[in-house]
Amino acid sequence: MPKLILCRHGQSDWNAKNLFTGWADVDLSDQGREEAIESGRKLKEQGIEIDYVFTSLLKRAINTTYHLLAESDQLFLPVEKSWRLNERHYGGLQGLNKDDARKEFGEDQVHEWRRSYDTAPPEQSEEQRNDYLNDRRYEHLDRRVMPESESLKDTLERVIPYWSDQISQQLLDDKTVLVSAHGNSLRALIKYLEGVSDEDIVGYEIRTGKPLIYELDDQLKVQDKYYL
Repeated sequence: MPKLILCRHGQSDWNAKNLFTGWADVDLSDQGREEAIESGRKLKEQGIEIDYVFTSLLKRAINTTYHLLAESDQLFLPVEKSWRLNERHYGGLQGLNKDDARKEFGEDQVHEWRRSYDTAPPEQSEEQRNDYLNDRRYEHLDRRVMPESESLKDTLERVIPYWSDQISQQLLDDKTVLVSAHGNSLRALIKYLEGVSDEDIVGYEIRTGKPLIYELDDQLKVQDKYYL
């Protein structure tokens, strides 16, 4: 029976500072590293052997993956990285303190940007865009699909083709697959896997640094799920 493990990265430095992060490449905080290590411990205690790993291009997810695999003695595993598993792009909000954003734009507007399914925040600045265009990790990315800002719906529309083309193919071979990513890219996957409504998915919370296990059948339908 194929098994899918979803792991949201541990707390980042900007999470700790209450800043909008999105595609900003910030590292794990000390707490986040401990959360990732604890995830690896739990996998090892349960004797879960992973076959293949997918993660994003952002170091907080990559380092969560590293600590998890190191602690579970599985660092030898192949790891595939893709921008399609990056966090939702928060556009012009990236780097802003969330409380300051509420003061500037209003509580209701910020809540809509954060928690609606299909409303994207303001687009990134030209300076931010140029930074991404000059970033080596995105040099392979078609500039026409480089996001300026994303809603959860936009995030889902880039994640699901990657699920279909890459992740699901490993699972169809009866493999145990780890996807180590971000709150919104994982939320998009969960919406697709479980058929969660547009209204319900925006309030769906995924615990940081705690592996979420999906037991799937041969058609990749969910049979059971649980946190370790």
